[in-house]
Amino acid sequence: MRLSSVLRWATGTAFLLALPATITTAMAAERLQVVTSFSILADMVDNVGGEHVEVTSLIGADSDAHSYSPSPGDVRTLSHAGLVVFNGLRFEGWMERLLDTSGYKGTLVTATDGITPLMNDGHDHDAHHEHDHEEHHGHGHDGHDQGTADPHAWQDMTRARTYVTNIRDGLIAADSDHATDYRANAKHYLDELASADTEIRQLLSDVPADTAVITGHDSFGYFAGAYGLRFLAPEGLATTADPSAARMAELVDVIKQQRVQALFHENMTSPVAVTQLAEETDLSVAGTLYTGALAQKGEASSYIGMMRHNARVLHEALADD
Repeated sequence: MRLSSVLRWATGTAFLLALPATITTAMAAERLQVVTSFSILADMVDNVGGEHVEVTSLIGADSDAHSYSPSPGDVRTLSHAGLVVFNGLRFEGWMERLLDTSGYKGTLVTATDGITPLMNDGHDHDAHHEHDHEEHHGHGHDGHDQGTADPHAWQDMTRARTYVTNIRDGLIAADSDHATDYRANAKHYLDELASADTEIRQLLSDVPADTAVITGHDSFGYFAGAYGLRFLAPEGLATTADPSAARMAELVDVIKQQRVQALFHENMTSPVAVTQLAEETDLSVAGTLYTGALAQKGEASSYIGMMRHNARVLHEALADD
C-alpha cells in the first residue's frame, strides 16, 4: 500500500473514531443547560426535562446545602446556564450572592413559589403541628428563630407537586421549542409522585399515631404533618451549629418521658449527637434517613426513591407487628 493511501486510510479512521464524541458534544451543547442548587432539584429537573436538558447540581449527593460555600467554578457554571433552579425559603443563603457575582440574567425558578411554608414556632414537629400549633410535649430547639420558615417542603410529596410545576414552567420559559415534551414529562412525573405518596401513606399507617423519633436536625416538619409521625432533633433547621449541652439533656429527658421509639442518623449531618443520645438512653439507632441530599447510589439516589427509602426504614423500626 502506497504512503498516500495509508495516510488517507489513517485520516479516515481517525475521523470515524472521533465522530461519536463530536456528535455527543454537539448534542450536549444543544441541550438546555440547567443549574440546580442541590441534588433533589437536579433529579426533578432531569425527570421533567428529559433528553432536552443537561443538568448540573452545585451541591452533589450526600452533601449539605446549609454549610455550602460557592467557588469561582460555580460562577463560571452559572454564566453558561440557560435556567437556574433553587429551593428558596432561605435554604440556600448563599444563592443571592452567587447570582449577583455571576451576573446571571437568564430564567430563574424558585421551586417553593406558591407553597405556604411551615413556620418554626419553637415546638417539636408532630402530625398536628402544621394545622393547629397547639402546645406539644417537648420544648423549643436551641438555635431556632421564632417565626423562621422551614425550607424542607419537599419532604411532603403533595408540596413536591408545586416544585414540579414550577420547574415545568421554568423549562418552558427558557426553552419554549420543547414545551409539549416538558408538559408531558411533568404530567408523567406528577403521576409517579402521586402513586408513591399513596404507597407511603399506606405503609406508615401501620405506625402508631403517637410515635416519636429523633433525627439529626429539624428537617422533617413537613413529613410529620403529611404522614402522621412526631420528630424531635438535637439541631435546628440548619446543620451549621452543634446542639448545646442543655438541648441534649432536654432530649434525654424527653426520650425517657415520652414514647420515643427509635433514633435515626441523617446522611448529611454528623452522627455524633444521635450516637450520644443512643448511648445515654439505650435506644438503638434504627437506620439512616435522607433529607436534604440524595444518595450517591442505590434506592435513595432519586427523589421518589429517597422518600420510599425513608418510609420503609421508619416502618421497619416503628410499625406494630
